[in-house]
Amino acid sequence: MAGREQGGGADAVARPWYSYLNGRTVSILFLGFSSGLPLYTLIYLMQAWLAKAGLDVKALGLFGLAMFPYTFKFLWAPFMDRYTVLPLGRRRGWMAITQLALFVLIGGLGMLNPKLELTLITGMVFLIAFMSASQDVVIDAYRREILAEEEQGLGAAIIVNAYKAASLIPSALGLVLADSQPWQLVFWTVAAFMLPGFVCTLLAKEPVVYGEPPKNLEEAVVLPFREFVLRDGWKQALFIIAFVLLYKIGDTMSTALSTKFFLDIGFTTKQIGLAANATGWWASLAGGAVGGIWMVKLGINRALWVFGVLQALAILGFAWLAHTGPDQVLLSAVFGFEAFASLGLGSAALVAFMSRATDPRYTATQYALFSSLAAVPRTFINSSVGYIVAETGWFWFFIVCFILAFPAMIMLPKIAPWNSGHDGHEKA
Repeated sequence: MAGREQGGGADAVARPWYSYLNGRTVSILFLGFSSGLPLYTLIYLMQAWLAKAGLDVKALGLFGLAMFPYTFKFLWAPFMDRYTVLPLGRRRGWMAITQLALFVLIGGLGMLNPKLELTLITGMVFLIAFMSASQDVVIDAYRREILAEEEQGLGAAIIVNAYKAASLIPSALGLVLADSQPWQLVFWTVAAFMLPGFVCTLLAKEPVVYGEPPKNLEEAVVLPFREFVLRDGWKQALFIIAFVLLYKIGDTMSTALSTKFFLDIGFTTKQIGLAANATGWWASLAGGAVGGIWMVKLGINRALWVFGVLQALAILGFAWLAHTGPDQVLLSAVFGFEAFASLGLGSAALVAFMSRATDPRYTATQYALFSSLAAVPRTFINSSVGYIVAETGWFWFFIVCFILAFPAMIMLPKIAPWNSGHDGHEKA
């Protein structure tokens, strides 16, 4: 599989992890932050703003429908592979446009009146989601193309961490400001945090892509899928698709109703919140950082094995808690280990794997497809969780989730062999 080898053999493994911290990886840090900010603004700040304006929970729930661009972004990703819109280049041009648009849209959203302009607000939310999903497409493509093969693992960890860190702006700074400042100022303040990413886009270098990019829109739509299928045959393509779908299915199912589970076994909302804030968020950041360093040393293939086992073991922590009942120390430990192993390690490994599975000529389209597939279990399969719990009870439900973590692990010898020829750094 030409161009798919991970790393440069023993020399790549011998390099200390900090030697990978360069202008390319630092740019990924700023761009990852820019990528996460709009989504968390919609999740935290917008909901608080509308709730304060008097909207009921049903109306708030309907706003989730306006965010479907995150699921279907692969549909317009071919346009971003095919067309160059500014002199900055194919990737940086799209990044600049989406970042400036998001700055204006997020700031402008807070200037509307929720009681009088709800329809206009719905349209603005849709546009923010569309521009945010489009920015994700091009930043993911930029990351895949600008980083060397041996930097992909660390780059995945950096962007996962930066994406999460962006949640602090709308959820902490924004909500604190809202106590004393008008909403217009709050939204423009949050929107201003898009500007560091825009400056980074202006200063960064455009990736050099080897091979011919699509010459027309037909090629942009057809060639990415044809290349993926023909690269190693349709059977291997199906293996990769199945692996992306299944790698985190057990974990995502186990956490789908975690708050309900904690309440059912006797915890208070205050205990749950304290455990989440004290251990969960920080543990996920630590997992992403450690995951990046480990992937430099292990390679992406072996990281998928090790991190996959750890995120499966994290599910057993929930089963243990279901068996023992409410224990505050154990709750914090379960929160922390699940966040570290799954949100940190597992997510970073899957992002790195999906990045490596793309062809640099069609990165935007292929990665958008993979990331959309990865979201399928969270969107659709998790809807069945309540029915399973009703039949099995919490303890056996988590055992089922643990078992579901292993079909993807069984596929690893075919997808990412442990001993693949270059210290775990060869192709998947």
